[in-house]
Amino acid sequence: MAARETPSDSAWMAAAARLAARARPLARPNPGVAALVVHAGRLAARGVTQPGGRPHAEAMALAGLAPEVLAEATLYVTLEPCAHASPRGPACADLIAAAGVARVVIGQRDPDPRTAGRGIERLEAAGIAVRLLDDAASATSLAGFLARQRRGRPHVTLKLAMSLDGCIALADGTSRWITGDVARAHVHAQRARHDAILVGGGTWRADAPRLDVRLPGLAARSPQRVVLTRGAAPAGVTAVATPAAIADLAGVLYLYVEGGAETAAAFLAADLVDELHLYTAPILIGGEGRRSLGALGLADLEAAHGRWRLAERRELGSDSFAAYWRARS
Repeated sequence: MAARETPSDSAWMAAAARLAARARPLARPNPGVAALVVHAGRLAARGVTQPGGRPHAEAMALAGLAPEVLAEATLYVTLEPCAHASPRGPACADLIAAAGVARVVIGQRDPDPRTAGRGIERLEAAGIAVRLLDDAASATSLAGFLARQRRGRPHVTLKLAMSLDGCIALADGTSRWITGDVARAHVHAQRARHDAILVGGGTWRADAPRLDVRLPGLAARSPQRVVLTRGAAPAGVTAVATPAAIADLAGVLYLYVEGGAETAAAFLAADLVDELHLYTAPILIGGEGRRSLGALGLADLEAAHGRWRLAERRELGSDSFAAYWRARS
């Protein structure tokens, strides 16, 4: 059955995508999904994927709503409802069909072959109007899951904290602190949103970084620690020998890469960075400083253009923050 297009679909889906942030990263190994039930132009219920992956967002949003409400409601969900059976819970497509929802708007088709369009087919077979948006905000909220499904690896964020002239440390390696308290708190909040955090072996040996979350109430959200090294892994740390080996990090949907310069360059040269987080302090270090990046192997400037798009910019105390996303087809 063809779905009726309404002007509010994109706005409701954008709200669902923002809500999905609450499910990251506690929903793993499942994707963090959000669902909204809208009745008569008003929000009737909402849900996100619960810690550990179950119940799913759709089950949370539909629970307790009266049949007469559902019969006239639209369900907005950031990812196509699952169509495969699981010992942990019912297929969401079947749950929605049984609930008698009038209409479903989906942000992204599920690339998981167990669903991959079957959820939509099952809803339409039940007489439910379905609209697939291919929504950019939903794709952003599902970045880790989509990277795993489409590229076989986690979504990678590279963080660099540097001076105005692109240095990350003094000549002797001193780097505490380039940025101020507000920027560092922002970094810890980002750590809490990632499943794992990676540094190079040189950074590990020189600085012995804790790589944890030091914000009140969020210590338990400290990510898995990973070191890029061909040597043995330190106790309590996972070692990967090459940037490409991040594909083998089980259960990791979001990877945060923090240092150092050669590790950052290695990930960029391998085109494994999906998101850049740049923290810039209003200081100058000069030629004696250590540069933020090693060699990238660029042969000409043309290859450097068109690769990154600005996603966010803000001031953090006296420092500035900018986020860029890799422009991919």
